Amino acid sequence: MASFEMTVEVDRLPDEVFGFVSDLSNDPKWRREWERAKPLTEGPIGVGSSCALYAKVFGRQTESVYEVTEFEASRIVKWRTVHGPLPLIFWRSVDGVDGGTGVTMGYSGDFRGLLGLLRPLLIPLGRRALSGDLPALKRVLEADA
Repeated sequence: MASFEMTVEVDRLPDEVFGFVSDLSNDPKWRREWERAKPLTEGPIGVGSSCALYAKVFGRQTESVYEVTEFEASRIVKWRTVHGPLPLIFWRSVDGVDGGTGVTMGYSGDFRGLLGLLRPLLIPLGRRALSGDLPALKRVLEADA
């Protein structure tokens, strides 16, 4: 199992930040790889909620569907891949820090077969992508303040 975590501090209240980062339909606003998102369940986000995210990879449209497996309001949300190219578990948690919010994001993957061979590349690529996206998350959240 390969995994990593990264954190960014945002000048917003924890409840506001959690409301944004726990809703995957917001990801295209700050994650470069996602072109659009489509919630697949109605109502508030909680265990069992799912969302499809769409990207273009090598000119082809790809769909990844993620389902919430753990949810603690204003604290942590965790998803797993239901459908898509990478078997991931990922999470986002928030904590109040010095008048703002610390957002921690983590990814874990059980890469087997061909993906197992690519594992030495996948983790650094994921880390690089997220390190580029976290400043965008901070800008989006702080611009809405």
